[in-house]
Amino acid sequence: MAAAVVAVLWACMMMMSLAPASLAASGFEEVPTIAFDEGFSPLFGEDNMVKSADGRTVSITLNRYTGSGFISSDYYHHGFFSASIKLPKDHTAGVVVAFYLSNGDVFEKTHDELDFEFLGNRYRHEWKMQTNVYGNGSTDRGREERYLMPFDPTADAHRFSILWHSRLIVFYVDGVPIREVPRTAAMGADYPSKPMALYVTIWDGSTWATDNGKYKVNYKRGPFTAVFSDLVLRGCTARSDIRLATTADDQDRCAAAEEDLMESDEYSSTMAMTARKRMAMRRFRQRQMLYTVCYDTNRYPEPFPECDVNMAERQMYWQWGESKVVRPRVRPRPGRRSKRRPSPEATAIPPPVLVSLQQAD
Repeated sequence: MAAAVVAVLWACMMMMSLAPASLAASGFEEVPTIAFDEGFSPLFGEDNMVKSADGRTVSITLNRYTGSGFISSDYYHHGFFSASIKLPKDHTAGVVVAFYLSNGDVFEKTHDELDFEFLGNRYRHEWKMQTNVYGNGSTDRGREERYLMPFDPTADAHRFSILWHSRLIVFYVDGVPIREVPRTAAMGADYPSKPMALYVTIWDGSTWATDNGKYKVNYKRGPFTAVFSDLVLRGCTARSDIRLATTADDQDRCAAAEEDLMESDEYSSTMAMTARKRMAMRRFRQRQMLYTVCYDTNRYPEPFPECDVNMAERQMYWQWGESKVVRPRVRPRPGRRSKRRPSPEATAIPPPVLVSLQQAD
């Protein structure tokens, strides 16, 4: 009981310290947001979940007893899904915060999934961000990518979004696309196509999250709280039992809803992939991407069909897919200057540019 009270108090403090999230700053000012009770329900660890008075901000906490998470009340046939997220600060090794679409609770062996995963790190070391795409249980053909973030995700909330269309998947950070996965005939069933729900979780990933499990969660440094606001569920809801075959009426209804989204002002002004947005995406990937499956020839001698392989860019990656130039950075201790000469790894790239990604667009 005492531990639960501590977790609740800590979460309240985190929400009080959260700067009001701005959709305008993220480029999604025209996208309507919802309160928690309008579209979500607790998934697990409800005692470690705290909602603001207006229900538009939710914190979830990991402590030594449990993590926490919530799920959308409906499953969706495609759509746009988004949230502003503030991650736990200081020593967070082994902590995983996830914002993802999935139907794994229904289709255990043939599930679809679209992931944003945030991987904690040691004190003064940066969080890492990972995206992934699975279709029809294709977990043996992981399509993951990992990135640094050009801002401190523990200082302020930043907006993370997924557009899932029948022909295209796009991951966004603060309104800037960072990954585009076009649907191709060669992908076949690897393209996510069954209805999915939106999941938000925080949990203990000590076995793999930080340096392949070298650093575990240290609960003496907890609890660990992530804060979510500006929640968006914009899609066509599926029937209650998604195991049943989609009817012709459902197909027509959701095709019309998808067309409405693609023709909306919010899509054309914020989500549409223009030449300018693709330039911004390429800049982000050049500066922030640590690993891409598209250049991991050790695992996949032939790249996936959706990979946009650039031979000049390919030279910037090792054969196992890791970047030769983008390296994790270690932040200096507050108020202290190191007397030691910086290592080559620490000086391989410039310090992070702490500005809005939207300015690059």
